[in-house]
Amino acid sequence: MKPYSLYFTLLIQHSNTIIELIILHSQCFAVVLVASIVILYFASRRKVPIYLIDFSCCCPPRSYRLPIAMFEEHSLLDHMDPDAVAFQCKIIAKSGFSEETALPQSLAQIPRTKAFASAIEEAETAMYSAITCLFEKNNIDPKAIDILITNSCVFCPTPCLSDMVVNKFRMRSNIMSFHLSGMGCSAGIISVSLAKDLLRVHRNSLALIVSTETLTHNWYNGKVPSMLLSNCLFRMGGAAILMSSRVQDKHKAKYKLQHIVRTTTARDDQSQGCVYQDVDPEGNEGVSISKNIVIVAGDVLKKNIASLGPLVLPFREKFLHVFSIIRRKLWTTRTRIYTPNFNHAFEHFCIHPGGKAIIKAIEKNLGLKKEDMEPATMTLYRFGNTSTSSIWYELCYIESKGRMKYGDRVWQLAFGSGFKCNSAVWKCLCDVKPDTASAWSDTIHSYPLEVPDIVRIN
Repeated sequence: MKPYSLYFTLLIQHSNTIIELIILHSQCFAVVLVASIVILYFASRRKVPIYLIDFSCCCPPRSYRLPIAMFEEHSLLDHMDPDAVAFQCKIIAKSGFSEETALPQSLAQIPRTKAFASAIEEAETAMYSAITCLFEKNNIDPKAIDILITNSCVFCPTPCLSDMVVNKFRMRSNIMSFHLSGMGCSAGIISVSLAKDLLRVHRNSLALIVSTETLTHNWYNGKVPSMLLSNCLFRMGGAAILMSSRVQDKHKAKYKLQHIVRTTTARDDQSQGCVYQDVDPEGNEGVSISKNIVIVAGDVLKKNIASLGPLVLPFREKFLHVFSIIRRKLWTTRTRIYTPNFNHAFEHFCIHPGGKAIIKAIEKNLGLKKEDMEPATMTLYRFGNTSTSSIWYELCYIESKGRMKYGDRVWQLAFGSGFKCNSAVWKCLCDVKPDTASAWSDTIHSYPLEVPDIVRIN
């Protein structure tokens, strides 16, 4: 073979080897590239952890407290119908309230006023005190807030409450602000749900939720019993909640959000009309609360639990529940369907204190202990039903008693007009120390106590 022929033969062989190596490396590179894209895709799809850094509840000044005897006297002096006054005092005496619950000064003075300026003053008192306390405790600059959500059921001024907060605390011009109204006492958890969705889209952000209710604008001066109930069941209060999707906040956050479950039965006419804003025959505006509210609440609660249970209950509880249903259907026995033991899923319960009857009904239907309902019962007694902020007063109670420990799970449950039932599940990330400046700090040593069936009017 000639030398140049041998040279070309070797050159061709080496060229083929080089080409094969290039093809092999190209295939490996393609595999690595595809794998990297897949990993990045699923990493971007991974749920961003949502943290609850801290919260603060408004403690109304003691000058705002209105004992039943004073309530009765002021109502009569304000020329309210005597039968309506007697009805309200009877309801309040059996409501589970103490003499420490608060009403805004506009409703304690004589004559009472529903002036718009008074309603604004009430909203500002509740919101600003809670927000200021929250910012001071956590050394938060208001300009650091990226998302702001306020909620109030029946009071929706223009500009709205979120605009009032932005103005008061001089927040950024590009803040994402929202105001929810007309959603009842469950708007607090709905606000948490909205904050969760926004924080997952806008990562590394801070969200502030402000929950309150304004009684001044909603006070009812008529005679219809179903509309007088709102005067008896609601009291002044508010809460500010700070949530985050920032990675650096994990080590200072109190809780991590586990689940949000929302249920509404508004398509049903009976549920839709259970809590309804209306005008009576004499032209007095108010909110009517139906007698069947406990039944409606029970139905929507079952639907909510049906969605929540599989997410939180251990296998044994789910198996026993399903087995009892199958046994009842196959053998048509009259045995009761097994009620799961939610104490195996949660250490703490923050059940909306809508009233003594609702608290007792939930305790019975869920098979909970009296100790489980203690935060709800004591919150109702000390502060009354503060609407959307009630569940935060309950969580504050648990913390103030020093009961919240690392790894504990909390179930917040709230009801609202429509009719709605919403659940939020939190996991505690640290041993929470009692706050010496909380809404409960000055009286927590007196609780729990035995709540009388009827409060005597002195």
